[in-house]
Amino acid sequence: MRHRSVAELMTPAVVSVVPETGFKEIARLLDEFDITAVCVVDDANRPLGVVSEADLVRRRAVGSGRGTAGALMSSPAVVARPGWSVVRAARVMDRERVKRLPVTDDSGRLVGVLSRSDLIQLFLRRDRAIQEEIIEDVITRTLGLSPSDLSVDVDDGLVTLSGTVRRPGLVPVLLRLCNSADGVVGVVDRLRHEDGTDAGT
Repeated sequence: MRHRSVAELMTPAVVSVVPETGFKEIARLLDEFDITAVCVVDDANRPLGVVSEADLVRRRAVGSGRGTAGALMSSPAVVARPGWSVVRAARVMDRERVKRLPVTDDSGRLVGVLSRSDLIQLFLRRDRAIQEEIIEDVITRTLGLSPSDLSVDVDDGLVTLSGTVRRPGLVPVLLRLCNSADGVVGVVDRLRHEDGTDAGT
């Protein structure tokens, strides 16, 4: 089973500014492109930091609408790489308490940006796609179980597993793998042993 990569979900067209860009120009860009932050880059297009709407509001709150991107930005920039899984990127966002990650190539140059709204796309996967991934990748390929013994139903991202499990020790692994599939919001365990008892007992 493969999680989608940062490269697959990131926005490749990044609005960026240089450290000398002024407050009003940053505000204009946020409005024009309907975005909530801009990346601040150096002459080689390497991220230095990020200026968000919140940074502008804080500056206004202290009675000044002046300042440059270099003075306003949150730095250093917390970045991601295109090849990262979105799970890794989400964990970095959570750990660093940021809402977006500039994405850089092997040379450290800006190639995109991944935001929380991009990650939400994972939960908009069609139920049929989630079902197929669980049956083909998790049940058949990874665990070597027979799809005919198990039933996988997906409704709005909620996975319900039912059927008979010959090797009960695989149940916790099966549940964990299903929970980690992109787009899954929860897993209901209705699995049973061959002797008729609940697999979870």
